[in-house]
This record gives sequence, C-alpha cells and structure tokens, in this order.
Amino acid sequence: MSDIEIPTYRDLMYPTLVAVDQLGGSASIAELEELVPEIFGVTDEQLAVEYPEGSVLVGDPKVINRLHWARSYLKKIGALDNSTRGVWSMTQDGAKYLGMDPGAADAALKQADNDVRAEMRKAKALAEAEPDDQEDPEADWRDILLRTLKTMDPSAFERLSMRLLREAGFRNVEVLGKSGDGGIDGVGVYKLSLVSFPTYFQCKRFAGSVSAGVVRDFRGAMSGRGDKGLVISTGTFTPAAKAEATRDGAPPVDLVGGDELCDLLKEYGLGVDVEEVIVEQVSVDEEFFSSI
Repeated sequence: MSDIEIPTYRDLMYPTLVAVDQLGGSASIAELEELVPEIFGVTDEQLAVEYPEGSVLVGDPKVINRLHWARSYLKKIGALDNSTRGVWSMTQDGAKYLGMDPGAADAALKQADNDVRAEMRKAKALAEAEPDDQEDPEADWRDILLRTLKTMDPSAFERLSMRLLREAGFRNVEVLGKSGDGGIDGVGVYKLSLVSFPTYFQCKRFAGSVSAGVVRDFRGAMSGRGDKGLVISTGTFTPAAKAEATRDGAPPVDLVGGDELCDLLKEYGLGVDVEEVIVEQVSVDEEFFSSI
C-alpha cells in the first residue's frame, strides 16, 4: 500500500469547505471525516493506508490525519473556525471561496496557505494579542443578543440552531423546513448513554409569546416521525404553551425561550464572548450572527 498516492492536506482544503457548506455551515469532525473523502473521491484503498511502524502516528489512517491538517490550515487562513467541542463552522472569508470556480478556489486556497506558512516561518514568537476595549457597561447583553437574533434571516437562524444542537452533542443534524413539513424545521439524533433517538426541532424568531397552538401544531407534525420535539424561540412561551408541552398522554416537547437561548449561546461560545475580570463581563459579537 506504500505505492498508493494519498491526497495532500492542501488537496483536501476546498472539499472541506464544500462539505461544511453542504452540512449547513457547521459540521462535527465525524461528519467531515465521512463527507470530505466522498466529495474528493477518496477510494477505499486510499482510506486504508496507515502510517507505518516507526512513525509516531503508526496505525493512523493518512487521509484522516491530512483532513486534520486541512481543517487546521483553513482556520489559519480564516476560512473556518472551530469551537472547543470540535464543531467547525464557515466564516465569511471561507464563504467567498465557494463563490469562485472550483479550480480558482483551489488555487486561491493554496496561495493563501503559502502566505500563511511564509508568515509562520518568519514568526519567532506567538502573535501579539490585541484586547478589545469596546463595551457599553450599561447595556444588558441578553437584550443586545436577542435584538441581534431577531434581525437574522430565518435560514441563518436555522443554521445557528443546527450549530447549537451540534455543540450540545446532537449528531446528523439537518434542516427539513420545506413547505409541507408542518412547522418542522429540522431533526438531529441525540445519544444518551446507550440509547439514541431523533429529536425534531422548530425555530421561531419571535418577538412576543409563543402560543399553545404552535406547540400543538408542531406535535401534530411530529406524529408518526418521532416522540421527541424541541421548539427554540427568541421570544417567550405562554403558560398555556408550557402546559401543552408537558400535557399528559402526549409526546413531550421541550421549550427553549429567549433567555435560555441566550444562556446556551453563552455557554457554548457562539457569538458571545465572556471576559472574566473581577466580575463576569459578557459581550455579543453581532458580526457572528450576520455572517452565519
């Protein structure tokens, strides 16, 4: 197998961007390791090639290792970003490459990689960190965040919800929100210990309160598909909606309102930066939500 040619990490950079785009703008490592080789056309023989005895990576598949380096250098050139939980997401700079002819995009990515590597060779120390000093201490970060969320394009809010679910441990997250889906925007698989189950979700960019009818209609759309639902909203839920969500004899529907959504975005570091000084200071990265 030593004679089998393996794609370089540079060969895999553009297919990685395409894969992240196809997965809705964000993807887990497992999703990328499955989809990128398919997009590039990696063969089973190439996937089977491992590092030989004597290598520090002995036994590791070469293609999977090079996918790691492709993601790493895409991050260095600003085309991808990643969270501490291994979810990779497209940046505005990364999206620009997808607007190019594939051949031109591949060449541009390799040139950007050359430029970054040249800078790395020049650098003898870590890049200087430039702290941001721009915060309105009087502003409530949740108000700023909710205002930002409510101005997002509906499809962008769906992608943000997908990203949040992936960060929370869901697998195989996809958007289903087409006409005729009865309010179901997407589905993801959540694994709890030895059991996994599909969870259907609906995204509501809502300024007011979500009514019981919305929960009831969503549950009806789930009928025959699954027994677990989740409604994510920038607004609040009426008491009747909360009662309907936990009604005896009906599949439960979990509700995530605006305040809880803010806390989750803060917890997973999605567009919300936390600086701990004497007291916690939370800031909203509004550019994150406009670029998702």
